[in-house]
Amino acid sequence: MRILETRSLRWPDEAATQAFAERLARCPSLRDANLELHGSLGAGKTSLVRHLLRALGVAGRIKSPSYAVLESYDLADWGGQGLVSHFDFYRFSDPREWEDAGFREIFTAPGLKLSEWPEKAAGMLPDADLQVHLNTENDDSRRVELRAGTARGQVLLQELQALDIPGGPV
Repeated sequence: MRILETRSLRWPDEAATQAFAERLARCPSLRDANLELHGSLGAGKTSLVRHLLRALGVAGRIKSPSYAVLESYDLADWGGQGLVSHFDFYRFSDPREWEDAGFREIFTAPGLKLSEWPEKAAGMLPDADLQVHLNTENDDSRRVELRAGTARGQVLLQELQALDIPGGPV
């Protein structure tokens, strides 16, 4: 995937992750975006998704799709608009499992797509609008790199910058 633009952030704590998610939820371009979440186990991918879903209005239990691979949310159920598909490809052993599972239709339909462990479905996923790379630091903070891979991703970065994202300049 080509990278059109990048931004680096540092999240010192969970509150910074939550603040970022809340601002991301306010970005108009997010509604139909395709986001990839990269990072090692415990880097905060699922935590970021949970904060984002809460900020989008999802109430109740938010499950990690580690075993189910996909959890879907109709935001209308919580007073919002749009669909969110949260994928976790961690257990994939072959990228072709993505095709066999019938996910192509979901990625071509309207709605927000959030993919954890996208490298496990390498070559099958469409280009991400925005890649979020999370890296833990020795002090448990997170070093974050946002990589726009499409024009929509660049617009998301501009929208985030306009919202004064915590954790450093966007």
